[in-house]
Amino acid sequence: MTSTDPRPLEEETIALSAGAQQEIHDEQPEDLHTDVLIIGSGPAGASAALFLSTYGVDHIAITKYRWTANTPRAHITNQRTVEIMRDMGIEDQLQAQATPHHLMGDTVFCSSLVGDEIGRIRTWGTHPRREADYVEASPSLNCDLPQTLFEPILVGNAASRGSRFRFDTEYLSLTQDDTGVTVRVRDRISGHEYNIRARYVIAADGGRSQVAKDLELPFEGQMDVAGSMNIVCHVDLSEYVAHRPSVLYWVLQPGATIGGIGLGLVRMVRPWNEWLITWGYDINQPPPELDEQMAVDIVHGLIGDDTVPVTIRSLSLWGNNKMYATQYSRGRVFIAGDAAHRHPPSNGLGSNTSIGDSYNLAWKIAHVLKGLAGEELLDSYHAERAPVGRQIVLRANQSIEEFGSFLQALGVDESQDAEQMQAAIDSRKDRTSEGARKRELLREAMELKNYEFNAHGVELGQRYDSSAVVPDGTAEPEYTRDPELYYHPTTWPGARLPHAWLGRDGHKVSTHDLAGKGRFTVLTGIGGEAWADAARTVGADLGLDIAAYVVGPGQEHTDLYDDWARLSEVDETGVVLVRPDMHVAWRSVSLVDDTAAELERVLRTVLARPRTHGAGSSERQEQLAEV
Repeated sequence: MTSTDPRPLEEETIALSAGAQQEIHDEQPEDLHTDVLIIGSGPAGASAALFLSTYGVDHIAITKYRWTANTPRAHITNQRTVEIMRDMGIEDQLQAQATPHHLMGDTVFCSSLVGDEIGRIRTWGTHPRREADYVEASPSLNCDLPQTLFEPILVGNAASRGSRFRFDTEYLSLTQDDTGVTVRVRDRISGHEYNIRARYVIAADGGRSQVAKDLELPFEGQMDVAGSMNIVCHVDLSEYVAHRPSVLYWVLQPGATIGGIGLGLVRMVRPWNEWLITWGYDINQPPPELDEQMAVDIVHGLIGDDTVPVTIRSLSLWGNNKMYATQYSRGRVFIAGDAAHRHPPSNGLGSNTSIGDSYNLAWKIAHVLKGLAGEELLDSYHAERAPVGRQIVLRANQSIEEFGSFLQALGVDESQDAEQMQAAIDSRKDRTSEGARKRELLREAMELKNYEFNAHGVELGQRYDSSAVVPDGTAEPEYTRDPELYYHPTTWPGARLPHAWLGRDGHKVSTHDLAGKGRFTVLTGIGGEAWADAARTVGADLGLDIAAYVVGPGQEHTDLYDDWARLSEVDETGVVLVRPDMHVAWRSVSLVDDTAAELERVLRTVLARPRTHGAGSSERQEQLAEV
């Protein structure tokens, strides 16, 4: 992607710590050493730095760019991402800069912003019926936070916690051996080349990942299946949109069905005066010579009013992709984010899935580096995240394909001229059987767009199957509703921990507030206190920080609405063991005779720590000595 964005850095971005700035600007040494090297500072790379710094892991993050994103590419921030940032203690920083949930969803389909409105769909969980699903599923609502604002929050917080960022630093090559990876990099200002030696590498270097190419990782799919252009501009559209607030306005105009999207898109960046315009072009032809005048003409055409002042901020061309990795690592190098899954922005899945990748991987690397887990734990990263990457690539591309039903319902296709297309669109208003049939087809096509804009199950419904999940002997619960449209809470091992409001000192806290924080968590009820005791004993023996909570009347945490009793799917004497990434590692429906032995067995399995002779606290000391 190219960009001509002339804007200065945002003044409100969080400043790097003094130590991080010194690291950036000091003369480059001949060689550096660290535990983890992160290549890339986009959503996957910056969040990986935040997680690792929070977990106390030494690392360096490099990026060939001079700063964070200069265009607001990603923006939809779904509930899973917000609750992950809640775990990191920075949810309030996101919400302070984001466009809130209630302004996101009156998505309009029209001929222009001032023209004929074809229809609307309530999106991102803002329909009254769907909003209940979203509110019930998580302690955090989704929001809209452009990448230009999100990345500085991630980088600033990571740096304040110990991350070392090196901007203007380009990856060149790598070699690895049994103990680590040597990465050759170049300072793009001085031209100086040097090595960084790391025990592990996280390659988050984007959709054209050079690291993935160098590792010869296998992929399926195709790059550049359709062409699009982005136009970032300032233009006050309050008069046309404030009464129907949304982050997306789809504009269908005669002659505009070019490329994969087939519609012009007016996307809100900041309400209601900063926008990103997306327009398609035929990728099989030479790319258009996009200049400021052409951009202004496109913007005016989508608005439907050429008198509105428009200030162009940046222009870029990009390709819609349909490609995903079928292997997420080779040796000590792991790919994450767009390096692993490449797809169009449909469904708003890109940055959210990228952050999910890093959240899954970071705690595992931290446990291995601290001697708390065997290296085999890292194999579970591919097993758990590769299916997610495949799902979101196919889902995003299918959402684009489903626009075909919308165009077909209107009777529009690319073979028509502009006059024929307009006549076909207008015929939906006719008082004829054909007009009625077209209106019915249009309703069906609009309903199909729920799979793009309200796919709650795709966002929250991942159920992992790997060596880091221990089965409890029960069958996977069946879905009672569409698994892509609806999230199904369950504590079945591998699923995301369900959210329930608990009471503490008269205040509400989420089950998510008890879990996470880089540690394992045990949740049990009255009569299951032996599980909490076992957590303390086993945690001490294995060197693990295990949080243990007994939920019930008279306890520190009460089941305010009796929701946890239903959602836990275990008896009061049972237990739910939650991993640091808030996915269920294992559960027991009821109390067992030897809770400590059972909990130790499970944790050793999850962490790839086979029992050895004399295992226990002495084993921990030996492992620390080795590290």
